[in-house]
Amino acid sequence: MDKLYEREDIYDVRTVEELAGHYKRILELLGEDTSREGLLKTPERVAKAMAFLTKGYGEDPKEILLSAKFREDYRHMVVVKDIELYSMCEHHMLPFYGKAHVAYIPNGYITGLSKVARVVECFARRFQVQERLTVQIRDCIQEALDPMGVAVVIEAAHTCMQMRGIQKQNSVTTTSAFTGAFLKNQNTRQEFLQIISSNLR
Repeated sequence: MDKLYEREDIYDVRTVEELAGHYKRILELLGEDTSREGLLKTPERVAKAMAFLTKGYGEDPKEILLSAKFREDYRHMVVVKDIELYSMCEHHMLPFYGKAHVAYIPNGYITGLSKVARVVECFARRFQVQERLTVQIRDCIQEALDPMGVAVVIEAAHTCMQMRGIQKQNSVTTTSAFTGAFLKNQNTRQEFLQIISSNLR
């Protein structure tokens, strides 16, 4: 006999139960019948989804970088581009999504490439505005690695603009933040911008 599919999710049980109770009440206030079959487990599902989408609150992005910090005499640009990100707008609690492009110039230390992506993920999995998200990623890398410069560019579409309000489905928001060599040296900044706009595949 085939083993039945089982999925194991790790959540704080008490938090999920409380959230589910609130989501059940929200559905009722919106006019839904929470006793009908399709909605019986919806409050719990939404509670677990929200716990996952905001899991960044329980993570330390600086420690992520420091966990794979290595001494290396490499002083050229390190670029990790096209990092997919999904976050939640803190104004409407609707998703925004897109890509982050991150670069730093080492000053004696490097970090694991996957750690750069994990830092983006950590900050994105919180209620955010894109402007703050961009700066938080920049500042975390600068503080943890003390490089000669950090550059972050984020391009994202916001469903709060697509689904409601102005309803402009094709709009994209771009934010950037720089430190050190990227801020002071126009050629360095331009090289970074050329790299993230090129298709090297």
